[in-house]
Amino acid sequence: MSDRAYALFEEQQKARGIDLEKVKSRLKSLKVETPSWGYGDSGTRFKVFKKVGVPRNPFEKFEDAAQVHKVTGMSPSVAIHIPWDKVEDYGKLRQHAESLGLKIGAINPNLFQEDEYMLGSVTNADAAIRRKATDHLLECVDIAKETGSRDLSLWFADGTNYPGQADLRKRKHWMFEALSEMYKAMTPDMRMLIEYKFFEPGFYHTDLADWGMAYNMALKLGPQAQVLVDTGHHAQGTNVEHIVSYLIDEKRLGGFHFNSRKYADDDLIVGAINPYELFLIFYQILETAEDPDPGIRNTVDNIAYMIDQSHNIEEKIPAMIRSLLNVQTQFAKALLVNLDEVHQAQEKNDVLAAEDAVRKAFEFDVAPLLSAVREEMGVPQDPMKAYLESGYGQSILVRGKGGASW
Repeated sequence: MSDRAYALFEEQQKARGIDLEKVKSRLKSLKVETPSWGYGDSGTRFKVFKKVGVPRNPFEKFEDAAQVHKVTGMSPSVAIHIPWDKVEDYGKLRQHAESLGLKIGAINPNLFQEDEYMLGSVTNADAAIRRKATDHLLECVDIAKETGSRDLSLWFADGTNYPGQADLRKRKHWMFEALSEMYKAMTPDMRMLIEYKFFEPGFYHTDLADWGMAYNMALKLGPQAQVLVDTGHHAQGTNVEHIVSYLIDEKRLGGFHFNSRKYADDDLIVGAINPYELFLIFYQILETAEDPDPGIRNTVDNIAYMIDQSHNIEEKIPAMIRSLLNVQTQFAKALLVNLDEVHQAQEKNDVLAAEDAVRKAFEFDVAPLLSAVREEMGVPQDPMKAYLESGYGQSILVRGKGGASW
């Protein structure tokens, strides 16, 4: 990107009252965690597709993740999934990550792949199965202690397919009992991030079906429990940015799993289907920049941004790079919203002026800005091109086909 293009962009934003140095500083501080499972084989409900070159173990997943961070400069941590990423020595895995300039991020328990969990894990009518599920949650707390991880990211497939299949209120109590035991085992610096999903795999009811249920559970557990918003886990037409704003105001927004959907939980690349929604989510977050409540600012400063996608037909590493660049682009655009202009229009009840003040930030071409920021960060101005030209994608083909599936 030419210096002239950036100079024109800078002049344009200065005329609008935007402090570009502050914008660039915020962009440099944006960090988005990538998931270990995003580098492995994945598929649909019908088939897992085996690809050549995918990681054969958690150590190779971190090596792939390091390539993503190398060209983007914005993904220094990697979430792991247990038991997909189970190893004998988590200290060794941590050392390996740190040698690559990475750290182990959120720990994600798996309570949906074993036969016993077909009718529920922590909500199963069988007390022995509930005990097994709770023990796994406690195991993940221990792993977090070994890896130095702060966040425990929880999603439950628990639900039912038919009316009368189970006692819904009993299941609610059983879930609270399990999470309470896990909560008590956490260290004071850990967080429990509670995710929700309104359907699938249970098609009649899901035990944590929406943000309100997750929020209520977090309130009952305590301040170290917060809500995790997966951008694909909502019914058609849901105003996700409203949910985000509400949870921020309640100081209970813990993090995001970024992905995109067209119909349901499609797990597509974030920003691929509705980039305006992603932009509006960031607008709601950045709108709190000058909030006088330190609790609000603390909540926003500690949001865990994470990718959670299923790269079925795409090459894994390029798909992850594209995901991060999409997030970075919409974050940059949201930083260009002139909040003073928005607030003035709101105070006057000027509907069109307020909408225009938000929308026109979305319409800016932020390529010159992102190019300048990447240059200052010391990463390639075109991260995708840099990766494709690095030869890394060809070098890992020796791994063969059929790596670590999820």
